[in-house]
Amino acid sequence: MNKKIISIIVALMMSLIVAFSGCVESSDSGASEVTQTVEIVDMVGRTVEVPAEVQKIVCSGPGCLRLISYLNATEKLVGIEDFENTNLIGRPYRLAHPEFSELSIIGNGGPQDINVGPDPEKVLNVMPEVIFITYMEAGNADELQKKTGIPVVVLSYGALGNFKNDAIFNSLTLCGEILGKEERAEEVISFISNIQDDLDKRTSEIPNEEKPSIYVGAIGNKGIHGIDSTEGSYPPFESLNTENIAKTASNEHIFISKEQLIEWNPEFIFIDEGGISIVYEDYEKNPDYYNSLDAFKNGNVYGILPFNYYTTNIDTAMADSYYIGTILYPETFSDIDPKAKADEIYEFLVGKGAYSEMNEMFEGFENLDFSNQ
Repeated sequence: MNKKIISIIVALMMSLIVAFSGCVESSDSGASEVTQTVEIVDMVGRTVEVPAEVQKIVCSGPGCLRLISYLNATEKLVGIEDFENTNLIGRPYRLAHPEFSELSIIGNGGPQDINVGPDPEKVLNVMPEVIFITYMEAGNADELQKKTGIPVVVLSYGALGNFKNDAIFNSLTLCGEILGKEERAEEVISFISNIQDDLDKRTSEIPNEEKPSIYVGAIGNKGIHGIDSTEGSYPPFESLNTENIAKTASNEHIFISKEQLIEWNPEFIFIDEGGISIVYEDYEKNPDYYNSLDAFKNGNVYGILPFNYYTTNIDTAMADSYYIGTILYPETFSDIDPKAKADEIYEFLVGKGAYSEMNEMFEGFENLDFSNQ
């Protein structure tokens, strides 16, 4: 009898030991599921702890969603700004991804929300693991992170001169590291760098005396404007090593007088088609003024695609560069079909050729005839 009792006790003890061991194993397994994190330094110098593996993100601010699209990381998106959902004009990355319309809205977005960011409550509704944002000061980023409890990583576009832009490249590299897209980030940086190298190879040794004087008007700046709206350091001109006549006045965006344009009298004028309607209207009111300019008299006025929509669409700016190159230096760019080149650029960066849609929105790469409007 005693042996039976002892056997029963031993059996019970063994069962307890096995059960306890199972509990310990389960506990260890649970511990291993605790999210591992890594520290990164964002583009405003903040040290941020982010998950080692990120599966869910949101983007906020001008150009942020574009960078994620360039990295082919859009499958990680769980929400977008309403501005990205309702206003598609001039943004190839958005035209290439109609599925973004199905995502939850995390805030208004748009120029009025720069340095403000998304709605914290709406962000929490979709529970991303990282919030990527542009054009936000460090203190505001800290506050947003505090309100949501979600890591906020600030990205940057810097100041775009030619296309080798350290701020953009560093932002792409940082996003690539966080999202496991390091290889794609390197590919995008290499693609953009190779574009600039190709443009340099074609134009850098052209003697100054063979470079025509050029001007770009109707550049958008917090709205659309007419021919008096220009920019000294205009990226497509910078990338082509050209003689932008407006650079004698300023490197920045400026408004010039009509008298100044007559004094400069550039050989070629390019019109940003974002503001072309204003130029058409002004031409109808004062055709004599425009026809006094050599570029208008000689038929050297050309339309280019606008690229300043929710900050710089680098793809469109590069496409414009090739088109402008074919106009200014036709022999040097004789192998380039600018419309096909635009689609090649769009295809690589956003995953879809978008020139035809951009052409429908604007007028595309065209020699403009104002007399027949």
